[in-house]
Amino acid sequence: MDSLLVAAGAVTVMAGLAVEQRFFARGRAAERGEAIVWSVGWLALALVFAAAVALAHGPVGAWTTVYLIERSLSLDNVFLFSLLLTYFVVPPELRGRVIAIGISGALALRGLAIVAGLALIEVAEAVVFVFGGLLLYVAYRALRGGSEASNPADNRVLQGVRRVIPTSEEFRGTRLFVREGGGLHGTPLLLVAISIVLADIAFAIDSVPAALAVTRDAGVIWTANALALVGLGSFLALVDLLVRRFRYIDETIALILGFVGLKILLAGIVPIGDVASVAVIALLLAGGIAGSLVADRLDPPHQEELAERRPPRCPPELVA
Repeated sequence: MDSLLVAAGAVTVMAGLAVEQRFFARGRAAERGEAIVWSVGWLALALVFAAAVALAHGPVGAWTTVYLIERSLSLDNVFLFSLLLTYFVVPPELRGRVIAIGISGALALRGLAIVAGLALIEVAEAVVFVFGGLLLYVAYRALRGGSEASNPADNRVLQGVRRVIPTSEEFRGTRLFVREGGGLHGTPLLLVAISIVLADIAFAIDSVPAALAVTRDAGVIWTANALALVGLGSFLALVDLLVRRFRYIDETIALILGFVGLKILLAGIVPIGDVASVAVIALLLAGGIAGSLVADRLDPPHQEELAERRPPRCPPELVA
């Protein structure tokens, strides 16, 4: 079941990335209405995949729980991807290509992180409690706030890439490399793709331990991650709609991470099943959204406050 699940997830993700690149807002900025329709469509695809896992007598409860966790945490990915695309001035017609490359790289690295995490747990079961403590710490940091500004140009990996591979000044279509003056040059598209993969590595530090708190099945974790990340192109177009109107986004994500951390630490005292986990996470998401909408209606925010809203792990600004 495990290998079949991974194969089915890989095929679904590859097909999804190809379809979105081909048909979603090709060569132009997406409209909000179509972004909503496409995002709902990707959610429906995840539900179909979950149904297929259930029909195959697989761990559908664990899969759905991990999917909900990763989907809620993907708000961070989406928001920072948006900031990076803006920072590098990526043309609308190239954004789908960048996101597809970024997601592919992120899923490969998350696969390695999942295998490494499982290996650590096999060697020392107590490592899982370290993961629980890490999630509680991240939740605390999210509630406290205080992210610092970030400048992609200061990233040492990008600086290393520039030293090894000279970079052209302008985009060259969808190409990552070009030959100029008899030598190989990278394009700005290469730098954007590397930045997105690096950003996802930072986010995997808490998303992978959160998934390992639910199940030790690598296939379940990876495919749930994959389905949560596919469709980020259309989800990206909804950033302003979802995040700017989500007053309690920091608190909601922090509570989800805190819940998963407690689930790990209290497993021997108060075991929480998959169905209960799905219900708690769904209630936290619904409560955060409802509370945000009610709060904004009772106390409408100023434009300055709206501009500052972002998921807890994203920098307040990208300094040019």
